Order: sequence, then C-alpha cells, then structure tokens
Amino acid sequence: MILPPSLGVLVSLVVGWAAPPRDSAAQPVAAHSIRWYDATAALAGVGALMLVDEPVQRFAQRHRSPTTNDAAAVFRRAGQPEVFGTVSLGLVAVGLVSHRPTITAAGGRLVATLALAGAATITLKALIGRARPDAGVGGFDFDPFTHSDALPSGHTSMAFALAAGLSEAVHSRWAHVGLYGFATGTGLSRINDNRHWLSDVGMGALIGITSARLVSGRWRVFGLTPPGVAVGPRRTVIVGWHHRF
Repeated sequence: MILPPSLGVLVSLVVGWAAPPRDSAAQPVAAHSIRWYDATAALAGVGALMLVDEPVQRFAQRHRSPTTNDAAAVFRRAGQPEVFGTVSLGLVAVGLVSHRPTITAAGGRLVATLALAGAATITLKALIGRARPDAGVGGFDFDPFTHSDALPSGHTSMAFALAAGLSEAVHSRWAHVGLYGFATGTGLSRINDNRHWLSDVGMGALIGITSARLVSGRWRVFGLTPPGVAVGPRRTVIVGWHHRF
C-alpha cells in the first residue's frame, strides 16, 4: 500500500520531531565550501548518465504498465505545489500558532530551499533547452530558450529540496529514509511517464539537495551564508540572506 504524499510527509514529520533530539553537545560540522572540482565532478556525473539515457528510456517504456502508472501518479505529487507548498507554509503556520520558533524557522528555511531550487531549475531549463523523451527526437537535441525544457526535472528538484530540507529539521533516520525514498519515487515517476531522461532526474536531485545544504549552512558557495529566519511584528516571518565580501 502506497501512502498519499501528504500523509507520508506528515508521518515522517511526526516521527522526526517525536524522536530524541540530536546531541546538543556535539561539535558543529564545519561548512563545506564548494570548489570548482566539486562542480566539475557533478557535471561529469550528469554527463555519464546522459550516455545511458536512451537505453533506460526504452527499458522503462517497455516495462510500463497500469501498475507503474498508478504508482507514478502518487509519487509525482511530491514535486507539485499543492504538496511542497502546503508542507512548507504549513510548517511556518504551525510554528507561529503554537509559538514554537524552531518549527517556524524550519518552515522558513524550507521555503527558502524550495525557492532556491525552483529558481535554479527554471533558469537551467531555459538555458539548456533539452527536448523531452516524448518529443521523439533523442536525448541530445538542445534548443535553448524554447519550449524544450527537460533538463533538469522540476518535479525531482522540488521533491528532493523538500526531502533534504525536512531532513535538516527532523531527528529520525527512518524519517530521512522515507523522505528521500519518496523523492526518489518522484524522479522515477517522471521516467515512467516518459517526461524526463535519467540525467534530467539526476540533475534535479542534485539541485534539490544542494539547495537544502546551502540554506542549512552545511555547504557554502561564493561566500553565501545561510539565511537567517526571524519572527517579526504581528507574527510575520522574515527570511534574510547576505553575502560576505
């Protein structure tokens, strides 16, 4: 039995926040500064996936069935606004109403994560202009600034941004497994639906995870510090980002 995405997320959150918190006495992990070789390795990985895009696409379509379509219909919702928007804004609202600033801050960071992932995805889609599998022109057809917008997968970007962002806030490894598992299902659903290549999904996952790591402060790039989240007058939430020169 596959849980609806909203129920699956709620279960993960309940398990995570009910679990004992991480050891507060542990030393904080130093932020990893992303270097040129990190970006090069990531791009090389996406390029390697491109080499098997068409065989994977043919395999997925040969084995496509009503069962895989039904599963895909459930998983793809994690990358749609009604799920990631509701969860992120819902966390902010719950934190404000319950006067729990940690939940409010977690919601604010999640909103920032999703916004960053969404902006990166939209920009790259336009710049790359890759044709989708269902266009029937192959995996190496690129026409920037057109309706060709396969790379990266937006559903996968947002699903992994949601999973990685929530994983920064919850304390249960099982919750992490559930969140990342559902995000992986979202990526696979896009391959099943013949809307994305494997490399589209891989880059989408990379964008989502990177966005969450940057917002949490675990990773740094170009001196960008993690955003600060504060509750202002009349329960307004302020998210601030600054750059160190």
